[in-house]
Amino acid sequence: MRRTKWVAAAAALTLALTGCAAGATGADGTGPTLRWAVTLPAHWDPVVSGSGAQFRILSLAYASLTEINEKGEAVPSLASSWDYNAKGDQVTFHLRPNLKFSDGEPLNAAAVKAYLERAKTQKDSALFGDLTSIKSVNAGSDTDVVIDLTQVDYQIPLLLGERVAQITSPKAAQDPKKLDQSPVGAGPFVVTENVPGSHVHLKKNPDYWDAANIHIDRVELLAAPEEATIVSGVQTGVYDLANLTPSQVKAAQAAGLDVVQQPGFNASNVSINVNKKPFDDPRVVDAVRFAVNRQEFVDKVTFGYGESTDQPFPAGYLAYDPQSANRYPYDVAKAKQLLAEAGYQPGAIKVDLVIPAQSTAAEIVQAQLGAIGVTATIKVDPNWATPFFAKDLALSLYGTTGRESPVQTLTAHFGPNGPLNLSTPYQPAGFQAAVAKARQTPLNSPDYQANLRAATRAGLESRALVFTYSQPNLFVKSKKVSALTPIPGQIHWTGLTVGS
Repeated sequence: MRRTKWVAAAAALTLALTGCAAGATGADGTGPTLRWAVTLPAHWDPVVSGSGAQFRILSLAYASLTEINEKGEAVPSLASSWDYNAKGDQVTFHLRPNLKFSDGEPLNAAAVKAYLERAKTQKDSALFGDLTSIKSVNAGSDTDVVIDLTQVDYQIPLLLGERVAQITSPKAAQDPKKLDQSPVGAGPFVVTENVPGSHVHLKKNPDYWDAANIHIDRVELLAAPEEATIVSGVQTGVYDLANLTPSQVKAAQAAGLDVVQQPGFNASNVSINVNKKPFDDPRVVDAVRFAVNRQEFVDKVTFGYGESTDQPFPAGYLAYDPQSANRYPYDVAKAKQLLAEAGYQPGAIKVDLVIPAQSTAAEIVQAQLGAIGVTATIKVDPNWATPFFAKDLALSLYGTTGRESPVQTLTAHFGPNGPLNLSTPYQPAGFQAAVAKARQTPLNSPDYQANLRAATRAGLESRALVFTYSQPNLFVKSKKVSALTPIPGQIHWTGLTVGS
């Protein structure tokens, strides 16, 4: 049987600052320590946490089957290589030998099988919808993970990266509730102390497969303070690294700190439920599309650091479809005309805009809809996720951090069971066939990008989402922390150093 080999070498482009050997010391006198101000994870079990932005933090404790490089391509991690059968409906991942979890248990094919099966079946799994292409997982040997697929799908090496396949110890997973607060993985660090709402301490894992390239002995995760105090906290040495809001960028630069604009797959949208009035009328949805002034989001939400987008991908990304750009330009008169054609007089449409927390973006949407005669009442629901994922809302806002697999991003937004599709089970005509063709195209095929863009184009026929803006992931760091490798949406810990 002819087999296609997918083997890649990870790029190591992180630049170390001079004089880092001495390093900063942790509270217990250990060697180089990174103090990171961040929103602490509510869940430490990746099966429960899902593919949200906190996977970046979980990557301290867990390793995944694959990673991505600067181009978004799948590269080895726990799996040193992988290959497909000739038909493309089976893929075998070859694990590195002698891997083990921080509890001493072997990280072998059986452990990967246990993780993927748990992610597919555990009642509170946030990942089951991402694994529909996986029919069965078997251990071909101690180091060979054989995955049989429900369809031809060459996206699997991308899919099983940090967002979906951060492998947990099967022994620890026997008590899922304990694992959710006390992670046991095979990542570069091991959690030694977890005080919810306060801090998490981690130490270097000597058994990590790439431990030779981990130059930090300790990481201290500290609960993020008020936005206004982030810059002073880094400036005075309380923190070495912190997530940064666009409103604080100029203050950080004025303080002489490093502002990092990490590339990402972020995209925000207005989520619409076409199964509920008045959005069951396509003319009303089109009116919303024409009412959106994307530049206002860029100016007022991202302070100019973002870009407008009408797709779930930033411009320039391989899945971004230039043919679909600017199909619905900002046009208030056109929006009003469409509402009139649908039989709605100004002020006749009143709808709740339900969001998890007050935001500038919600106020912009409210004002822009008001300009075309639609009254949107902002309602803040801290438990917003429950009605959103139950598809009970008519109008909401959402933002995605993207996925390593662009096809996974498309199905999450536009598929009939997509978690980000507020209009489930609705999907646009032609999307299923287009996305299947993209799945069936090998990643090194000359047709891959064209088929991927065609799937994006088909997805954008959906009336369930109106995309607004994208922005990079912003961090502020002290100059003693070396450069972050520009991996889209991720932080890679290999090569990173912390100086004196």
